Amino acid sequence: MSEFTTCDGKQLARSFGRAAEAYERGRPGYAEAALDAVGLAPDAVVLDLAAGTGKLTRQLVPRFARVLAVEPLEEMRAVLERVVPDAETLLGTADAIPLEDDAVDAVFVAEAFHWFSTGSVLREIARVLRPGGVLAILFNQGDGKIEPPLPQAFRDAIDELAIKKRPEQTVSSGHWRTPFPGPFEPFAEASFPNPVERDRQGMLDQVASWSMVAGLPDDRRALLLARLGAMLPEGRYVDPLRTELSRTRLG
Repeated sequence: MSEFTTCDGKQLARSFGRAAEAYERGRPGYAEAALDAVGLAPDAVVLDLAAGTGKLTRQLVPRFARVLAVEPLEEMRAVLERVVPDAETLLGTADAIPLEDDAVDAVFVAEAFHWFSTGSVLREIARVLRPGGVLAILFNQGDGKIEPPLPQAFRDAIDELAIKKRPEQTVSSGHWRTPFPGPFEPFAEASFPNPVERDRQGMLDQVASWSMVAGLPDDRRALLLARLGAMLPEGRYVDPLRTELSRTRLG
């Protein structure tokens, strides 16, 4: 995804490129009701910032007159261009958006804002927004236990990975909110059910797409995924996610 705020973060950001195909297969989209709640007209020009492989971009294209997608990583951008050819894909980062001033009616950031949440990024987003433009930040968050239940050994291994994350690299810490409101109005918040069903390989692809896994050396990553794969039975797994929307306007 786009630039992180720490040296270690930047290294993790680049690691997403190594997991682009797993990211495409394993990551979910977003609740359509959350996009409805943003409240934009069909003739809007919108930007998907840090678009990754286009998990959100493909949902924006049928909704809006023009969709731009900015993504810094070549590997992610290649998948994005393949799967969402109707979007206008651009090389860029959150603190150097390759657009003119007042270029778009809305900026969407999905599953990424916690990696580059700084005052300078807010000012850059404000620069490309038209007066009164919308910033919509989306995250998919867990909302209960996966069914059928995952094996305890698999859950323990996942928990071990999770505790290695720094607070600023997690959504739940709320650190991404620190630079707000800046030039923006207070957030309007909403939450929408977004259950996702994955097969066994989809579950493993999701894990492979996590920064803490994608950033491992090749041999360690392969060993970890093989170990997790040995723990996980074949089947269909329902993950009761919710799409959390934080929406604001340029003040």
